[in-house]
Amino acid sequence: MSTWMRANKGFLMFLLLFGVFRTAVADWNPIPSASMRPNLLEGDVVFVNRLAFNLKVPLTDIVLQRLGEPQRGDIVTFSSPKDGTRLIKRIIALPGDTVEMRNEQLVINGQPAQYTALDTAPETIAHVGQLTAQRINERNPTEQHRIQVLPQMTGAARSFAPVTVPTDHFLMLGDNRDNSADSRYFGFVPRALLIGKAERILVSANIQEHWQPRLQRFGMKLE
Repeated sequence: MSTWMRANKGFLMFLLLFGVFRTAVADWNPIPSASMRPNLLEGDVVFVNRLAFNLKVPLTDIVLQRLGEPQRGDIVTFSSPKDGTRLIKRIIALPGDTVEMRNEQLVINGQPAQYTALDTAPETIAHVGQLTAQRINERNPTEQHRIQVLPQMTGAARSFAPVTVPTDHFLMLGDNRDNSADSRYFGFVPRALLIGKAERILVSANIQEHWQPRLQRFGMKLE
């Protein structure tokens, strides 16, 4: 074994440095579900800047230094406070914000978000069938982005009472509001569980069409 290690020390050093790079500097994240539609699709692979917010000890959630402040509207990867699963959602509310949802409408610090209908698209839900998604532009005082809702979906959490986000915590929602397990289900996300900021789509393939490349999405910057 020691002879093999000496003979391959260059390759082993590369693997070590590559592992440190992926766990501390930059990473990529495949999109496995529809929770961020219409902005992220299953089969997208996004570039994640792990140095956007924190410098961490590799392979841990120990923060060595804060490098930047998360902003409302950022798409981020993080470890679920419920079970540690890596998730990707959008930051909707910051520490100190008071936020509520009234039948799909967000109200942040007393200011209701503004909505403009865009278009519709079919979406197939497992064990439910094909529904019609209404795509909407959601605008608040600091940013805007597209979301979608599924009016025919039963059991969706379309309302919640006012809550105030604690210090060093964030409220996350998926852009596919009626088909996303997010802070409505697992609560606020501590800053230490943030992994990084998703900045653009590296590559994309349609998993329902034999992994055909979606070339128009390659390199697309996230809104």
